[in-house]
Amino acid sequence: MLVKTFCAAVNGLDVTTVTVEVSVTKGVKYHLTGLADTAVKESLDRIRSALNNNGIKLPITDTTINMAPADLPKEGSGYDLPIAIGLLAASGKVKTDHLSKYMLIGELSLDGKIQPVRGALPIAIKARKEEFKGLIVPQQNIREAAVVNKLSVYGMENIVDVVRFLNDNGDFQPTLIDTRREFYERQSSFDLDFADVRGQENVKRAMEVAAAGGHNMIMIGPPGSGKSMMAKRLPSILPPLSLAESLETTQIHSVAGKLGEGMSLISQRPFRAPHHTISQAALVGGGINPRPGEISLAHNGVLFADELPEFNKSTLEVLRQPLEDRKITISRAKYTVEYPCSFMFVASMNPCPCGYYNDPTHKCVCTPGQIQRYLNKISGPLLDRIDIQIEITPVPFKEISKATQGESSTEIRQRVIKARQIQEERFREHRGIHCNAAMSERMIHQYAEPDAAGTEMLRTAMERLNLSARAYNRILKVARTIADLDASPNILPQHLAEAISYRNLDRGDWAER
Repeated sequence: MLVKTFCAAVNGLDVTTVTVEVSVTKGVKYHLTGLADTAVKESLDRIRSALNNNGIKLPITDTTINMAPADLPKEGSGYDLPIAIGLLAASGKVKTDHLSKYMLIGELSLDGKIQPVRGALPIAIKARKEEFKGLIVPQQNIREAAVVNKLSVYGMENIVDVVRFLNDNGDFQPTLIDTRREFYERQSSFDLDFADVRGQENVKRAMEVAAAGGHNMIMIGPPGSGKSMMAKRLPSILPPLSLAESLETTQIHSVAGKLGEGMSLISQRPFRAPHHTISQAALVGGGINPRPGEISLAHNGVLFADELPEFNKSTLEVLRQPLEDRKITISRAKYTVEYPCSFMFVASMNPCPCGYYNDPTHKCVCTPGQIQRYLNKISGPLLDRIDIQIEITPVPFKEISKATQGESSTEIRQRVIKARQIQEERFREHRGIHCNAAMSERMIHQYAEPDAAGTEMLRTAMERLNLSARAYNRILKVARTIADLDASPNILPQHLAEAISYRNLDRGDWAER
């Protein structure tokens, strides 16, 4: 007897429908074909134990299981459930009437419980696209998969429940979640707020500009000056995620297995802060079976690199291409996967090895040569991709005690949203461009060209401050954002002056002051 069940293989964010074909005849052998990895090959042992422990015995037969398409690699334990149901249907213990209507995913434990799997959301999207009536998933993945509308999603605790459902025994109802209501309710709920930051008004202003234009940013200052504290609050002033952005971000976290139990849509922009010991594969993605890296997990959010010079230099260099292309391609011998990685890169660092260069309260013991060697740990091409470079000094205790509560994140966020709306309208005809930071050189000349007075100011600044040539376009991009915050159609001299002040590390004499 031949029966077919349906599941799916996740390759990057692409999902392929997999047909599990089970054929049984007289005999005692077991064959599994279809380019399965070790976890899939071990499934029969898990299935037999799960069924035996629930009083279900499979007859001894010659069994052949093919997973089509046979040339597509199958990896992971999510195929346990469709293989088990196929075996039961082929032996006459499960009706075959509904098998073509449902897609199944899930790992079986030895007691028959169905364990969660990665990629439930993109699999649910594929099931709807392929016009399946429903999807059967582990109970822990139910809220994640139920995000997809026009698809009946059933969460199951045990394989016995799946058997009863397919045999029309029992009352099983699909899970319905008002994901949009939950999504919008959680968009403005943040644990961290800029109102907690005392002083540092110039840094908060720089962060507002960075958020408004999607600019990459680096903060240079001594220990305890508040770099990490403010970086962690950056998501609270970024524009809220759209539903499309949220769905794309949630899919990446689903494939990586990073969605917590009971989560549905991600409603706030991600904030990822990897440790400086991170490897290249963990940062950009990869491995034997490629997984999304930190840059993809930060998609539509913030990637924060604390103590930037402590990162391995070769690890940092792999960021250069993703920062420009906003996607990462991972190639293997048999296939290639691509993950999106459009994120704001925010970094912090000490100004010198001892950490106290330019600190008014501590004496720096580093020589100019030591400071320059420390700064040289960050390559010029990487620094070239960072629009805003802001220097931070600690706030003295007297100032902290006197300072009133700062402006709240909600107030700052409203200004950022208005500036982003201006940019959305400006770049409406440019596909894939949503903020000033993504402007090409041609677009800079079209939308961010200063007038004659501004050009003269920029020329004078570059000569007097010994700014590098790479600072030119960065200054114009940031000036365009500052003008948008002021709702100004043109870039005025004050906008250029503020943008120039955000290029500290480009000054040729920075380490000699």
